[in-house]
Amino acid sequence: MSGPAHIIVIGNEKGGTGKSTVAMHLVVSLLALGASVGTIDLDARQATLTRYVENRRRRAAAGHALSMPDHEEVPPSGDDAADEGRFLAAFQRLRAAHDVVVIDTPGSNHPLSRLGHSYADTLVTPLNDSFIDLDVLAKVDPDSMKISRPSHYSEMVWETKKVRALRGEKAVVDWFVLRNRLSTLDARNKRVMERLLGELAKRIGFRLVGGLGERVIYRELFLDGLTLFDLGDGSGIEMSLSHVAARQELRRLVDSLGLARFAPAGQG
Repeated sequence: MSGPAHIIVIGNEKGGTGKSTVAMHLVVSLLALGASVGTIDLDARQATLTRYVENRRRRAAAGHALSMPDHEEVPPSGDDAADEGRFLAAFQRLRAAHDVVVIDTPGSNHPLSRLGHSYADTLVTPLNDSFIDLDVLAKVDPDSMKISRPSHYSEMVWETKKVRALRGEKAVVDWFVLRNRLSTLDARNKRVMERLLGELAKRIGFRLVGGLGERVIYRELFLDGLTLFDLGDGSGIEMSLSHVAARQELRRLVDSLGLARFAPAGQG
């Protein structure tokens, strides 16, 4: 490892978009590449990533060979100054010790979330394929079905770029929006979403990539602290065609995000 870690922030002000599921799968994919990974959970209300890591640690303690991230939980206390200090202490330790740090943020406009976003080198925004979820990125004119203006989350991302610049860091953030929990059925709304997101990507500067389909397996794996990358011999879970298809989706996502660059020399 040379220099500070690369920071990947999983963020969206809308809850229920699968942020923690995406975060854990990216973490395990990085560990499988041989990267050293730290994780920070800023979502105190849900703490899904923390519970995911705890479930994984419990399964590893039962004798299963599972790679683990170096995890920190930084829940908000109501004291913004104290929260910032705790976050920075955890963040600086992990950034100095690892190749990559993955930060999972709450689905709300919270000072800790904004602070976490301001350190992103890569921002990953899972987005359910619905106009309700699109509303956090852009306002859509219901008559013309055209984008009228960027919305509050897009504006927050822009503001955190300015915060980076004020700290003397590069303002450019590699921003990916994932169309997540996609239905397998073709529908007019699905095609309209694709068009609107394509237009918005050019306007505010993110890259649109495929996310994860809506599959029961993700909820089942959470209880064991597993990801689709862990399935196979010894996992105790039989692979179905649906699981194989889901793992292919994840591999395409990993490729789209360029995670292979974090593999140690000779392992990528």
